Amino acid sequence: MQQITGVFGLIWKLYIAIVFFFFAILFYPLFWCLQLKASWRKSGFQIFVVWSWLLRIFCFYPVRIKLNAPLPNAPFIIVSNHSSYLDIFLLPSILPKHPFAFLGKAEILKYPIVRTYFKALNIPVYRKDKTKAGQALMQAKKAMEDGWSIVIFPEATIPETNIPQMLPFKNGAFRLAKNLNVPILPLTFTQNFHLFSDPTQWLGPAHPGVVEVYINPYISVEEIAASSIEQLSEQCFEIIEAPLKAAHPQLFKNS
Repeated sequence: MQQITGVFGLIWKLYIAIVFFFFAILFYPLFWCLQLKASWRKSGFQIFVVWSWLLRIFCFYPVRIKLNAPLPNAPFIIVSNHSSYLDIFLLPSILPKHPFAFLGKAEILKYPIVRTYFKALNIPVYRKDKTKAGQALMQAKKAMEDGWSIVIFPEATIPETNIPQMLPFKNGAFRLAKNLNVPILPLTFTQNFHLFSDPTQWLGPAHPGVVEVYINPYISVEEIAASSIEQLSEQCFEIIEAPLKAAHPQLFKNS
């Protein structure tokens, strides 16, 4: 039975790949043009929203917002658990009225079509080069001063084992929030890890289904000012983890 499920998951991943690249090629000229002029980028975010909605529809991933707490005034830093590429694909259609940029690993730039999409609106982080990593944080600061919110996955990668348990958080998001005096919005995706597992796991779980996201209460600038970076990291970890534990108690028994 497990092998049959794995084969179905592989077929589903291939289908998702076809849909993804079809729309990626269709929208490619628009995203290429976005790189030509900085002032076009905010308008371009709405193209990402449309692209995200198309993936939702054609990949059969309806979104259910389980908790919909009020959002802070922009700009703010969005932090989330990261267990699937769905976290990235669907976020623009979940927060369509708040233009944001992803702060993501520079390895994405190796892939020709995806590189254009990423460079159009997002900020690459060269994790192995401290100088370039520092430049990425400066770019994030400039983007926020221009009114953009920033998405950072504090785990820095998708965990390879024990999903949906999270990896320890890196401190970059929380340091940036304190330096810029902006709120933090924690999100939790509770089902993405089995709706679409890492494509490198050939027989890993993948199937259509409902994406559940918790828009948790944000951490205000007053709370951020009164907390250390380590305290903010721990607080966000606990906030994001709580819905995961409630949704999958059996997977957290030994944690």
